[in-house]
Amino acid sequence: MTDYWSPKVIGQVNNQYLKVAKLKGQFVWHAHDDEDELFHIVKGSLRIEFEDHVATLNEGDFLTVPKGVRHNPVADEECWVLLIETVTTKHTGDVDSPLTRCLDEQLAE
Repeated sequence: MTDYWSPKVIGQVNNQYLKVAKLKGQFVWHAHDDEDELFHIVKGSLRIEFEDHVATLNEGDFLTVPKGVRHNPVADEECWVLLIETVTTKHTGDVDSPLTRCLDEQLAE
């Protein structure tokens, strides 16, 4: 996997997908209206901007973004993440962007 911001589904637990992704640069401001989203940092660090604060995550850290909360992930250097998301979670939530990946792309090997 070499494309940044292109998560790949590697497993499923009940109605949650386990996804891995490499991140670098800035993503897009978005929210997931009906689903929480968990970021677990495997390698590197990630800054998640919120409307009222910023959370900085380092290797081994995790953070759950509650449903409906607008956020913008930013990785100054390459970062590897494990995402845990309900199977209905849209990649960029309420926003359509050139970085948006459909579920078929995320399920492709």
